[in-house]
Amino acid sequence: MHGRLPTVADLRRSGRISSHEIVAAIDLYMRDPAAGPYRFTSGHSLDVAALVASTVSPAEVANRAGPQEKTFRNAVATVVMTARPTAP
Repeated sequence: MHGRLPTVADLRRSGRISSHEIVAAIDLYMRDPAAGPYRFTSGHSLDVAALVASTVSPAEVANRAGPQEKTFRNAVATVVMTARPTAP
């Protein structure tokens, strides 16, 4: 992590954030995009809604029902894994 903020993927590899927590953060966003930042047990926090808003177009969000929902969830997972969460 050499002087840069770690990504969620970096924190997962180091064991500071678990896969279950990452799934829980994504699940929370998918159920309630207005839920606010997700706080991991490590103390790191991540505003999934803000990340999605800055990377996914509103048209994509509006059209996520049905088979596109899985594609949208995969896009959210990618954004989460590459994000740099706020440190504790």
